[in-house]
Amino acid sequence: MQWSTVGRMKILHTSDWHIGRTFHGVDLRADQEAALAAIAQIVEREKVDVVVMAGDLYDRSMPSADAVQVCNEAFVAIRQAGAELVVISGNHDSPARVGAGAEFSSAGGLHLFTDIHRIGHPLVRTDAHGEVRFYGIPYLEPEVVRRAMGIPEARSHTDVVRAAMSRVRADLATAPAGTRAVVAAHAFVVGGEATGSERSISVGGVETVSAEEFSGVDYVALGHLHSPQEISAEVRYSGSPLPYSFGERSHRKAVWLVELGADGLGPVARVDLPEVRGLSRLTGELETLLTDPAWEEAEDHYVSAVLTDTVRPLDAMSRLQSRFPHAVHVEWQRPGGDDALHYRERVRGKDDREVFTSFLDDVYRGPTEEQAELITAALSAARVVEG
Repeated sequence: MQWSTVGRMKILHTSDWHIGRTFHGVDLRADQEAALAAIAQIVEREKVDVVVMAGDLYDRSMPSADAVQVCNEAFVAIRQAGAELVVISGNHDSPARVGAGAEFSSAGGLHLFTDIHRIGHPLVRTDAHGEVRFYGIPYLEPEVVRRAMGIPEARSHTDVVRAAMSRVRADLATAPAGTRAVVAAHAFVVGGEATGSERSISVGGVETVSAEEFSGVDYVALGHLHSPQEISAEVRYSGSPLPYSFGERSHRKAVWLVELGADGLGPVARVDLPEVRGLSRLTGELETLLTDPAWEEAEDHYVSAVLTDTVRPLDAMSRLQSRFPHAVHVEWQRPGGDDALHYRERVRGKDDREVFTSFLDDVYRGPTEEQAELITAALSAARVVEG
């Protein structure tokens, strides 16, 4: 099947949906549905021809039924908005599961690239200027794929990506003059900046790949890193549609809107996604956090709080959630530094009873009279056993 469009072909680059992921134990289904609905709206508004999803569709290799439903609904919405989809598997995905029924789904406009044997076999579409070939390079773990790819000596990510791109270039060499090419790949490219919420893809070797390995094509849609970033004009990460760690609280999530003209890559525009729910990291004494008007904006955010009270507050999380219902993380830092780093010095010269008492001072405002008696009895019993 081929079709024609007038003028430039429009491509939307997205990645790292991580459907099924939780955030500090909180179910993100509603947030993910909202973010994916926003992508479908961009597709319709901008009259996008092809959506390229560059891997990590799911957050785990065996997604739940709910995660599969969210994914299917997103695919339907994007297809109904007018675009076909090119999807590759990432390091979080199971290639076999994501690629199940690939031939059948392709007939409906969902093109799944999860099989290493399909690298170099593109989706071909035409516009007013000729062919555009879409190549999918799923995540390639060197130790897993090197023999199947005919490169048993391969040990690094560079080795397997280089072999994959050689298949792409071999196919392009047979294409009509003026053919433009788009590659979707899931890899850690040199120059990219990780956010901390990505899973490492290094297994006993170097995980990064040079952007030069992707030379010779018009646009490279990368997945794996979670912030939108430009490695070069034609090599980019779209990032995830939602923040998946507090380290991403300053990132504005986005997609890339890519246009291909007669001469190859045309304008590439960043399109920001709406913020579904903000992230805030608060520091201070609990009572201050609960009453200070300065924190009003964070009341609807996911909140991580660092408490600096002299004494560890009781029921800190439940009290914090009375003002910040989406608080998901709380920790206590004793003012004046982390005493745990000086634990050896703190207990030097103390007897067992003093060590126990010091511990209870740290976590529970000191022992009660009854607790002190129990400590004394327990230590006496231990001495008897040792004797």
